Amino acid sequence: MMVFVFSFQVNVYLERKSLAYSLNDTKTAIKQLNKLATAITVVVIIIVWLLLMGVATTEVLLFISSQMLLVVFVFGNTAKVVFEAIIFVFVMHPFDVGDRCVIDGVQMIVEEMNILTTVFLRYDNEKIYYPNAVLATRYISNFYRSPFMGDAVEFSIDVSTTMETIGAMKARLKTYIEAKPQHWNPNHSVVVKEIVDVNKMHMALYMTHTMNHQNMGEKTNRRSDLVFELKKIFEDLTIKYHLLPQEVQLSNPAASTPRTGGRI
Repeated sequence: MMVFVFSFQVNVYLERKSLAYSLNDTKTAIKQLNKLATAITVVVIIIVWLLLMGVATTEVLLFISSQMLLVVFVFGNTAKVVFEAIIFVFVMHPFDVGDRCVIDGVQMIVEEMNILTTVFLRYDNEKIYYPNAVLATRYISNFYRSPFMGDAVEFSIDVSTTMETIGAMKARLKTYIEAKPQHWNPNHSVVVKEIVDVNKMHMALYMTHTMNHQNMGEKTNRRSDLVFELKKIFEDLTIKYHLLPQEVQLSNPAASTPRTGGRI
């Protein structure tokens, strides 16, 4: 009970910490967007003021238009990237700071969010910078926003294992999983995936955590405890796997070497 309460308190602390970082980065992104919008507004106000004051003659308007076309030509792609980044951060918004995500097959945690870039922390604490315009074109898996997630443990047993023994193994696994409702959903399955070389049954245990995989350390510990329990069940029920007999040919190189003799 004390362990459960402590784990709950740790999770609440991590949630609050992640929320604080997320709010801080959101404020930073909004400030950056506000600066950009202010600069555009100032330019528009200057042009409107020139028109209202009658200062903007045809020559002035042509000059401003030519300069704007030049700016668009030079910075057009940059403006496109900035616009796509803004849409990604404020409209799509697929993650927040602290979320565990998978991008391009790599599992990372969101470290920092800006208008143009997002900083990720890889499993080995290496920082990776992604342009937000690039992230908008990627498939992003978010563990934090996922519901309870599944897991699997695959193993092999000898094909000669009796059905009674397999049934006892399933019953033991069912008892273990149902005894830990704070860790596992009671719904699970043990299936035979295939029989290999007529001597090995490849099996799998599919189960569902009572959490997503945001907290990877806790997920790994739960799975490790389950694997240890599976090992104990194998030992208690004498479930083993034997390799197929293999033919081994031995040869004596010395016997095939002709002897040479001579007088001394």
